Amino acid sequence: MADITALPSEAVKLFGSAASESARPSSPPPLSREEACHWVRCPDDDLAELLRSARDLRYRFKPGVITYSRKVFLPLTNLCRDYCGYCTFRRDPGQPGAHTMTPDEVLAVAKAGEKLGCTEALFSLGDKPEMLFPEMRETLRHLGFNSTLHYLEAMCELVLRETTLLPHPNPGLMSSEWISRLSAVSPSMGLMLETTNEALLAVRAAHDNAPDKVPTRRLRTIEEAGKQGVPFTTGILIGIGESAEDRVDALLAIRDLHQRYGHIQEVIVQNFRVKPGIPMHGSPEPSRGDMLRAIAVARLLMPEVNLQAPPNLSDPDYEDLLAAGINDWAGISPLTPDFINPERPWPHLQELAERTRRKGFELRQRLPVYPEFLSRLASAREPLASRLSASAAADGLARVRKRTAA
Repeated sequence: MADITALPSEAVKLFGSAASESARPSSPPPLSREEACHWVRCPDDDLAELLRSARDLRYRFKPGVITYSRKVFLPLTNLCRDYCGYCTFRRDPGQPGAHTMTPDEVLAVAKAGEKLGCTEALFSLGDKPEMLFPEMRETLRHLGFNSTLHYLEAMCELVLRETTLLPHPNPGLMSSEWISRLSAVSPSMGLMLETTNEALLAVRAAHDNAPDKVPTRRLRTIEEAGKQGVPFTTGILIGIGESAEDRVDALLAIRDLHQRYGHIQEVIVQNFRVKPGIPMHGSPEPSRGDMLRAIAVARLLMPEVNLQAPPNLSDPDYEDLLAAGINDWAGISPLTPDFINPERPWPHLQELAERTRRKGFELRQRLPVYPEFLSRLASAREPLASRLSASAAADGLARVRKRTAA
């Protein structure tokens, strides 16, 4: 097995360790729920103070650098048994655009991304479509698999063996067994909590007819990943019918799990955007002030957790989000669109670097797993161990390779 145990020592010098928080500069205690609920609704006159506090904590955590992951987006299947009111990604069998990628398609996209310097293969897919659609069961039978998760596992391993990319799967709800199996072929994985407000499961609400969006079930998956020590990405989706206090409660649920298990490698604050044809097409989008407040409160609640917001969902002035304390721009692809938000193209990477520089930061490419979490993967099996060793630079960020285009 390749030796990756030497990587974290250098990474810790720059980024700290998920297991040794005491080595970092002391920070004020995180906000209480009462304080967070105050600040998430603070008047405009107090917003500058909130943002200043969030920026200070970001500086204590990771000064001077904003990261991103250079990725390819692999929509393994867009068939899904959930019908979320804000989603244009999902399809029923027979609908225009319904598709399950073949292994050849997966490998072709991954290899094309490899040539462009990508280090992440982001797998996004509908949640257990075979449980609802006989057509998906037939597709899986034809491919030689019993379930979508079996197929995902095989595709993660294919990417690991045939390319230099590292898989990051987002497959929805997972059992303990499946978290363990997928962690053998990916250094990290993710599941958006979105919200803890069960009222959004009601008829005509955002999660009506979406059995996999029950908050307690999603929290159970995130907790199980923590029990297994899997570096995990999660976050909240704002503007889907929740209150400002609901945003705080969802962030607190994430914080509580991280305090117990230390496995939350990043928290995403994502804003709802209206799309034609969705059930929520008439719903208001969250304002820029809503985003700034939610991000800043997330930073104050979790001072030493990586915090990100997708720039393409806040264009044209996405760089303003840096004022609220994020330290990461999420995954950006030079090759594939954002299949979840296809109407919102990612910024060109040179533009992203320049806008980030103008705000006083250096843009650096990371792996799908953050530097301070590499130590959790010291016992990774092949071929994951070799890929990690080859992909990580001495500081734990991505080893930048020569590429054919930006």
